[in-house]
Amino acid sequence: MSSAVSPTAAGNASAFGSAAPSTTRSDNSLGKDTFLKLLVAQLKYQDPLKPADPQSFLSQTAQFSSVEKLEELSKQMAASARTASVTTAAGLLGRTVTFALPDGTSATGVVSSASPTADGVRLKVGNRETTLDQVTDIRLS
Repeated sequence: MSSAVSPTAAGNASAFGSAAPSTTRSDNSLGKDTFLKLLVAQLKYQDPLKPADPQSFLSQTAQFSSVEKLEELSKQMAASARTASVTTAAGLLGRTVTFALPDGTSATGVVSSASPTADGVRLKVGNRETTLDQVTDIRLS
């Protein structure tokens, strides 16, 4: 599979475009669905007299599998990190913590509750709320 577009594929540019719509993420990387659509389109529009190199095809398939596994691993690591944060926050219940305030100062109080949120764990400390990453000191009450 070469990176150049074959004359057959170039002649069917509108069909090629419909077979592989441009779907990009906010980080400008192509998704696995786009990769598969491009691969199928490349196979569909290849010159029958010059078929794609089987080693190249296997290489691209292996790369796709690797990317898919890395995405799965990334999701699992994020879930593990979330679980670790919740466990850490639960361990802070009843303890006295010092945490940074947005104005650069700090406050101290006893952790009375912990709530998982989409962006981390929020702690209720006295009459204030803070995030787990703002805690700077932990003591027994």
